[in-house]
Amino acid sequence: MKSYRRELWFKTSRRRELVNITADINVTLIESGITDGILLCNAMHITSSIFINDDEAGLHKDFEHWLEKLAPEKPYNQYGHNGFEDNADAHLKRTIMGREVVIAVTDGKLDFGPWEQVFYGEFDGKRKKRVLIKIIGE
Repeated sequence: MKSYRRELWFKTSRRRELVNITADINVTLIESGITDGILLCNAMHITSSIFINDDEAGLHKDFEHWLEKLAPEKPYNQYGHNGFEDNADAHLKRTIMGREVVIAVTDGKLDFGPWEQVFYGEFDGKRKKRVLIKIIGE
């Protein structure tokens, strides 16, 4: 059994953004030479997320509206965390959307359903953050 590790770095231009990283993950899988195993992809920052869903613009807007209803950014004073920083909503959004995904690797490919894609969800952007990809298998 072998393992392969790679980091991806992101600096979004907006505070909140969803980035399809499926192509980056596929490149990493090819680089690894692993054809059968498990791929872990996780956000290494507490205000960003990794999740799997459909790459459809309407759905992405739905995520934005839904997350804002659950954890609105403003007013900042509604959160106990917002003393030193104003990003409590980003911490909550990350918790809702999740930290990581685990994907089966079969015959050198991500073992996905027909519409599944991997996304980096940024909820407190405009600064450099990283994502870890770790692949274990043969």
